[in-house]
Amino acid sequence: MPEVFTSYNNIISPLGFTTKDNYSALLNNQSGIQNKSFGKLNDLFCLATIQEEKIKEFAVKAGIESGFTKLESLSILSIQDVLNQSGISLKEKNTLLIYSTTKGNIDLLEYNKPPVSKERAYLSKMTEAIGNYFGAANTPLVISNACISGLLAIIIAKRMIAEGLYENIIVCGGDLVTEFTVSGFKSFNALSTNLCKPFDARRDGINLGEAVSTILITNNKSLLSESSTHILNGASANDANHISGPSRNGDGLLQAIENTFSKHKHILPDTINAHGTATPYNDEMESIAFERAGLTHVPVNSLKGYYGHTLGAAGVLETVIALEAAHHNQLIKSAGFSEHGVSGKISVINEHKKTTINTVLKTASGFGGCNAAALFAKL
Repeated sequence: MPEVFTSYNNIISPLGFTTKDNYSALLNNQSGIQNKSFGKLNDLFCLATIQEEKIKEFAVKAGIESGFTKLESLSILSIQDVLNQSGISLKEKNTLLIYSTTKGNIDLLEYNKPPVSKERAYLSKMTEAIGNYFGAANTPLVISNACISGLLAIIIAKRMIAEGLYENIIVCGGDLVTEFTVSGFKSFNALSTNLCKPFDARRDGINLGEAVSTILITNNKSLLSESSTHILNGASANDANHISGPSRNGDGLLQAIENTFSKHKHILPDTINAHGTATPYNDEMESIAFERAGLTHVPVNSLKGYYGHTLGAAGVLETVIALEAAHHNQLIKSAGFSEHGVSGKISVINEHKKTTINTVLKTASGFGGCNAAALFAKL
């Protein structure tokens, strides 16, 4: 089976418009989450949103013309940065764009007079517009599977390249904070009015965030960056427990982890970047799955305390940060965590610290019982 690698990447979030900006912000303990009102909703929410003025400023600099939505503009900026770094083009037949999202341009439905056709609320039409901007030779592929979308997109990209379908795949994940998503999670009583606290005893819900992140997946060794990693394996599994509630015993996530390590049983990962939403049920489920997988002593963190839950972008963004931290042999503390609050025996990172990192396990879980895991190794 040919080797497949991660390479150049980008993150656009409230903490910056490059991966370097975002990584530096985390080391300085900055969070993009703020307490604010939102749209026509009356309550105050803890949200991580990107300044509109910044988006317009970067879009003008990049020469992005009007006729694109906010999410499309952010996606174009993020993809363009990775294309510039790598020197590849989506016009090449051996290169594919995969887009991961849960809601796409859902904000178009909130306008009486939308800036573009409401047809672009369809995920295929949104990605078609992004692909057309770059003159893409291939029709972009959309992965929309709740909160595992981003990580699943990376896993699928790895498999498509390993099967010889493409040489390079640009994986871009993006989602916005909208009245639709805020109202939806509020109706579940899933939103915290405070900064979220993954795996902590006082955790009481999620904060929503918006971001776009892009990563190049390739088998071309001439395209590797200094922080490239080998994607050893990845797997997904569904526990079918409940439409919005995770399995109580972690069966689905455990299966995804075990399948990921099926050919790498000799490896104990040096760190885990978990999903860690800060809801009581999700974090409890993850802790049980990690303990059952024999990962009790592996340092684990969640990045939701910095970015909020960025939904379809989360799997890409968090993989990029986890691999950047591995490149620097750095454990990133799990923001918001101070007191162990899950029944599973896990080792949550409570302060930044240097250590040797050679392998990283990334996991994600989502509505509908979906779970995913992927194992990366430094070169």
